[in-house]
Amino acid sequence: MAKHIFVTGGVVSSLGKGITAASLGHLLKARGYKVTMQKMDPYLNVDPGTMSPFQHGEVFVTEDGHEGDLDLGHYERFIDENLTRESNFTQGSVYQSLIAKERRGDFLGGTVQVIPHVTNAIKERLRRIAETTGADIVITEIGGTIGDIEGQPFIEAARQFKKERPAGDVLFVHVTLVPYIAAAHEVKTKPTQHSVKELRSMGVQPDFIVCRSDHEVSSSVREKIALFCDVAPTDVLACVDSPSLYEVPLGLFDQEFDLKVLEKLGLEPHEIDLSPLRAFLSAEKNREGQVDIAVVGKYVSLPDAYLSIIEALHHAGVANGVNAKLHLIDAERVTDETAEELLSGMDGILVPGGFGQRAFEGKIAAVRFARTRGVPFFGICLGLQAAVCEFARDVAGLEGATSSEFDQNATYQVVSLMPDQEDIDDKGGTMRLGAYPCKLAQGTLARQIYGDEIIYERHRHRYEVSNVYRRALQEAGLVISGTSPDDRLVEMVELPEHPWFVASQAHPEFKSRPTRPHPLFVSFVAAACKGRESRSA
Repeated sequence: MAKHIFVTGGVVSSLGKGITAASLGHLLKARGYKVTMQKMDPYLNVDPGTMSPFQHGEVFVTEDGHEGDLDLGHYERFIDENLTRESNFTQGSVYQSLIAKERRGDFLGGTVQVIPHVTNAIKERLRRIAETTGADIVITEIGGTIGDIEGQPFIEAARQFKKERPAGDVLFVHVTLVPYIAAAHEVKTKPTQHSVKELRSMGVQPDFIVCRSDHEVSSSVREKIALFCDVAPTDVLACVDSPSLYEVPLGLFDQEFDLKVLEKLGLEPHEIDLSPLRAFLSAEKNREGQVDIAVVGKYVSLPDAYLSIIEALHHAGVANGVNAKLHLIDAERVTDETAEELLSGMDGILVPGGFGQRAFEGKIAAVRFARTRGVPFFGICLGLQAAVCEFARDVAGLEGATSSEFDQNATYQVVSLMPDQEDIDDKGGTMRLGAYPCKLAQGTLARQIYGDEIIYERHRHRYEVSNVYRRALQEAGLVISGTSPDDRLVEMVELPEHPWFVASQAHPEFKSRPTRPHPLFVSFVAAACKGRESRSA
C-alpha cells in the first residue's frame, strides 16, 4: 500500500510548495522508490484549460491529454516521470462529477453535502492515483494557502485520509514564509506560528515545517518555530532562495529531509544516487558565454505563461555549455519597422503557442525577420502556423494568407480548423490534446535531430495546416518534415536553405528535463551558438 505525503502552504501563495514537493520527490526517487505526484486545486474551474495565461500561467499538458496546473511541469522535470490526468484535479471537477451523479439519481434522493460526499470524492482520487501508478510514495500538493475558504474541503479530506490509514502511512509537510524585516534586521517567525495554528485548528498537525526565506534561517529561529508549533527542532527545515531551482533538492538533502521522511514512513533508507543532478548542476555552473534568445509572444508580462519553454531553453543552454539568455518580447510591439530594433541582437528567435488574433501579425513579422536574416528560428504550435502563413504570403505568393481562426473570409486560409473540431461547441478539454505520433521524413533536419522515424510529442490545438495548400507550399520550397503516420496532418516544417528553421505543431517543451534536455531545443541553441560565433569571427 502506497505511503502518502501532503504538502500545504501558509502565509502567502507562490512560496514554492511545488518546488519543495518536487524536490522531495526527486530525493525519494533517487533512493530507489517509485514516486508519483499530484496537485489538488481548490478553484471551481474544471481544469485550467480555459483560464487566461495572465492569471494562471501556462497550461501543462500530460501524455494522456490532461490540461493541468503548471506545477505538473515542475513535478515531471524533477522526478523525470510522465504524469497523467490522475495527477491533477480541481474542486470544480469534483463538484461536476457529484452533480452529474445527483442528476442521475445515484444518491437516491439523499442530501449531497461537502462532508461526506465532497471529501469522499477527494479521498477516492487519492486512492486512485496510488492504484493506477503502483507508486510506493504519492506526494500530493494542496493548492492555495491555509485559511482559504475554498481549500477547507481538501484539508478536511486529507485529515480524514490520515485518520483512516495505519500510523506512519501519511505525513504532512507545511511550507511557510519566514520573512526578513529590514528595519529590524531579522527574520520573523510569527507568520509561521499563525499559519501552523490555523492548520492545527483544522485538525492537522504538520510533521515537517519547511521555512521559505530570502535570508538565512538560523538554528535558533528554527528551534523557536519548533517550540511554538509542536514539532521537533530537527523537523524544521530551511529552504532559502537558490540561484537555481535545481539546487533545492540538494539543500534539503543536506538537512537529511529525505531520510527523516523515510524514517517517519517506516521505509528503508536505500543508497541514494544524485549523480545525474550533480552533473547537471556542475555543467550549469561551468557555462561560458551566452546566447540571446528572443521569445516573441503575447503573454510576456507573466513569464510563467511560458514556463516550460523557459526551462527547456535553460536545459538546452546547459547542454551546450552556455547561458541561454531569454528576452521576452511582446509580439504586439513587433512590426516590419520595429523588428530591426527589437530583434537584430538576437542569436535565435522562438515564437511560442497562443490563441486569438491579437499579436499574430507581430509573430509573422518576427518569422519574416528570422527567415530573411538567417537567424535560427523555432516555431511552436501557433508559431508553426505563423511560419506557414508568412511563407505562404512572402514566398508562395498567396497574398494575405492567414488562419481561418482569424478570418473566415480570407482568400487563402492556409491554416484551418481540424475536421474533428468542426461540431464542437464546448471550449474546455476539447482540443487535440496529449501525445500523438509523428512520422519524420528521411533527409530532413528534424529526422537528424530526433534520430528516429516515429516520435511522439504532446499537442494542444484546434487548427492545422490546410491540406489544400500543401502542394503549393512545398513547390515554393517549404519542407514538410513531419506528418501524422497517415499523412493527413502536418506536424513539422522546415526550410533547408536556412541555417536553422524548424517549427512544430506540438509542444516539445513539455518533455524536456534538466538531465534529459529535449533534442529540438538543444539543436536550436546549438545553432544560435554557431550563428553568434560566425558573426563575431
